[in-house]
Amino acid sequence: MAAPEAWRARSCWFCEVAAATTMEATSREAAPAKSSASGPSAPPALFELCGRAVSAHMGVLESGVWALPGPILQSILPLLNIYYLERIEETALKKGLSTQAIWRRLWDELMKTRPSSLESVTCWRAKFMEAFFSHVLRGTIDVSSDRRLCDQRFSPLLHSSRHVRQLTICNMLQGATELVAEPNRRVLETLASSLHTLKFRHLLFSDVAAQQSLRQLLHQLIHHGAVSQVSLYSWPVPESALFILILTMSAGFWQPGPGGPPCRLCGEASRGRAPSRDEGSLLLGSRRPRRDAAERCAAALMASRRKSEAKQTARAAPATRVTRRSTQESLTAGGTDPKRDLHPPATSHEAPGTKRPPSAPATTSSASASSSTSSSKRAPASSAPQPKPLKRFKRAAGKKGPRTRQGSGAESEDLYDFVFIVAGEKEDGEEMEIGEVACGALDGSDPSCLGLPALEASQRFRSISTLELFTVPLSTEAALTLCHLLSSWVSLESLTLSYNGLGSNIFRLLDSLRALSGQAGCRLRALHLSDLFSPLPILELTRAIVRALPLLRVLSIRVDHPSQRDNPAVPGNAGPPSHIIGDEEIPENCLEQLEMGFPRGAQPAPLLCSVLKASGSLQQLSLDSATFASPQDFGLVLQTLKEYNLALKRLSFHDMNLADCQSEVLFLLQNLTLQEITFSFCRLFEKRPAQFLPEMVAAMKGNSTLKGLRLPGNRLGNAGLLALADVFSEDSSSSLCQLDISSNCIKPDGLLEFAKRLERWGRGAFGHLRLFQNWLDQDAVTAREAIRRLRATCHVVSDSWDSSQAFADYVSTM
Repeated sequence: MAAPEAWRARSCWFCEVAAATTMEATSREAAPAKSSASGPSAPPALFELCGRAVSAHMGVLESGVWALPGPILQSILPLLNIYYLERIEETALKKGLSTQAIWRRLWDELMKTRPSSLESVTCWRAKFMEAFFSHVLRGTIDVSSDRRLCDQRFSPLLHSSRHVRQLTICNMLQGATELVAEPNRRVLETLASSLHTLKFRHLLFSDVAAQQSLRQLLHQLIHHGAVSQVSLYSWPVPESALFILILTMSAGFWQPGPGGPPCRLCGEASRGRAPSRDEGSLLLGSRRPRRDAAERCAAALMASRRKSEAKQTARAAPATRVTRRSTQESLTAGGTDPKRDLHPPATSHEAPGTKRPPSAPATTSSASASSSTSSSKRAPASSAPQPKPLKRFKRAAGKKGPRTRQGSGAESEDLYDFVFIVAGEKEDGEEMEIGEVACGALDGSDPSCLGLPALEASQRFRSISTLELFTVPLSTEAALTLCHLLSSWVSLESLTLSYNGLGSNIFRLLDSLRALSGQAGCRLRALHLSDLFSPLPILELTRAIVRALPLLRVLSIRVDHPSQRDNPAVPGNAGPPSHIIGDEEIPENCLEQLEMGFPRGAQPAPLLCSVLKASGSLQQLSLDSATFASPQDFGLVLQTLKEYNLALKRLSFHDMNLADCQSEVLFLLQNLTLQEITFSFCRLFEKRPAQFLPEMVAAMKGNSTLKGLRLPGNRLGNAGLLALADVFSEDSSSSLCQLDISSNCIKPDGLLEFAKRLERWGRGAFGHLRLFQNWLDQDAVTAREAIRRLRATCHVVSDSWDSSQAFADYVSTM
């Protein structure tokens, strides 16, 4: 009897609260109703009024609300603001209640965006809170505009920070300064434990103050936090100083910036314990007998940049005391003097009394930053090239505080500048100078010989395990810095370089990867490399990568265009080194997944076969746009797969003309080791469809190991679909459970007949059927009936596609 007594007590308590607050709520809403010209609307239900009152006084009633019975609590949950709704989640789950529908409705009403169809949302609460954190940080949402977002008892950033797994920093590093500010200290500490992925999108040129804030942020999130992945997207004109800062911090290097406060966590860590050997020898000081070339160069580049930033900060300070207005503008722009922007420096080497424009980058290159200390070993200052100062972007109108933006308008202006403003480029002579200096460092010479100061005080902390660079052109300096860091980056597990314009620097990348592979504890297991051009043919490049990284598990490589000419080579590099394009056999490797995207042109089958022969552990192979000189060459590749790749389970061909390779396709379908085969846009049924389809069905009926067959874009048509139905007949031993027939000119009547044949055989045909982009809109009633029948035997995935877009394809099949 105790439980019913307690239930009645809670219910009575709720009724008392309701009675005490209903009159107040009703009186507040009655006055506006009387003055309404159109007449009062329907009054809210009594329970809703009570729920609103309880929600408004949750600061006092929270513990009592948590103890309410499930049916009452379920009606109150939609009336709570996001802070109490998040806090009550655990209690609701214990009582068998779910808040997912509430969070989904909040997403639709407040975020006003639809998630991608490819995204599978498992927790709407986490997704909402993560997006809410980003909007509040950037100032693109006003929490006071909606009662569900506003509560004086909670900090929006702090309350949502523990749900943030991925943080994106855009444009001019918005949000970095706010996160490292002292009022948000607890927010940053929470992010350090919850954040796993840090992304940078559409970065613009930043000032020294923003870079100093970013340095502190990266130090907290990477070196003392849990961030394991850093990704950079769409940065057409990278700023060298900022890019090198992100790279070196991601690799674990750290030195406080000029004038920056000391790290509190570093002091606590040094007092609490000694550096662990498993952490990669954190300190790079005198305790280590000798630093390798990569560490010395990275530390030297970092030191040069810090020195230049210190000079820039010191010289920019006097210019900010002219007037109150100029002071605000200087602080906002990071100490930029617009008058000095109009006059580039006379030379790239500074005399002791020369004033350099604050608008120039912190370090145009590691060579120019250190030239003043090595003038006796380098060319005279008068012969040095004259770099152009980098443009600074103006802030959005109406912003005079430390906040970089307050609404969506600022974002649109930043993106406008990003697209249409072209930053100044460096002179060719400067690039050559950088290349000469970096080449010397790459050859293993001491950076001090090049004027780069050693940095014994620098420390090396925890580093990330995944680095991704998408559409970020790498200059000579940036590419060399990346290569030096990679050669000792033993914690790196996955590297993605996508459309970075490496050119001849690909050879240095291969050398650094070979050096990394020789390091004890190297963890690199996945490499994704794609570019428009390559100085090496794609198969030669693949062979070189496999030689350099024999422990690699996943390799994805794509080159879009055949390389008629390479990008301008770095001085002194006449061609690919002999050890990269050797003719010796490839040693056995650990590749499990190989994906290759080929440029147009016939590929030498023996080179591909040599890679396959050395990859005995290969489980998945994907060839995109591969062209061979003859069907015999393609047959040679397939025979190699059968003899040497016995562990192969998944095989995929995309955008390949296999119309003349029908016997080879039948050979594949008879392979009893493959579990999934994909022929995507391969023109399979372009020739002899009436003879080839029965042969193909017969081969599939005798294959009991094949689980998935994907045939998108092969013009199967109704006749081909009905022929495939025989694979599921009673006399078939096929165990096919996944079939993809998207983009195959299938009409509703053909699909309906296919469904009837499956029903007639009375067996569970397969698990998944994909029907994207077929002509099902020509007869919507018949299509719905066909899909209804199919869903009795399988899971159907389709879409509402307008088949009129495929008129040209239809004409070609007439």
